[in-house]
Amino acid sequence: MKYLIMCEGPNELEIIRLLLEHEQLIITEDDLLNLIPYHARQIGNNAAVKAALNLYHGDVHVLRIGDKLNDELKIPREYKGKIKDIKKYCTKPELEMLLILSENKESDFEKVKSRISPKTFSKENVIYNRIRYNNNTAFYRDYYGERIDLLVDSIKRYKQLKGKHQRDELYLADLLK
Repeated sequence: MKYLIMCEGPNELEIIRLLLEHEQLIITEDDLLNLIPYHARQIGNNAAVKAALNLYHGDVHVLRIGDKLNDELKIPREYKGKIKDIKKYCTKPELEMLLILSENKESDFEKVKSRISPKTFSKENVIYNRIRYNNNTAFYRDYYGERIDLLVDSIKRYKQLKGKHQRDELYLADLLK
């Protein structure tokens, strides 16, 4: 059995890569289909995911990671017998909430959240090594790469603060060791 990690965007993918590199997840790279997570929303339109599924002959469990996972994962006919389970790990409202928590700016964000998104708030308020957050994937690696404990703590705090997701949605914290 292998896990297919499908990340909604490149920033989610970078966060998962960091957690894997630092062995912070309950699964390892060895547990992953083709040993890597993927930037993919659907299977049918992603050649790399389809190639990995074609090469592997066992059962696959899909882990979808993102903030907007309301679209149904469509399983192409040829993979219906191979894919055994699909779980959603949500970062609602946006992944930038982790940066807001890491900066201890959640109370500042609470004051403006009705009119400003977490992404916009982060662009205006998060600066690291004299670089302002700009929705660039490299920022996440620079920000958390040497401070993996900060990332892990922020993921855990997000779950504590957020409360409940929809019934079929889990938290990134549920993937942590």
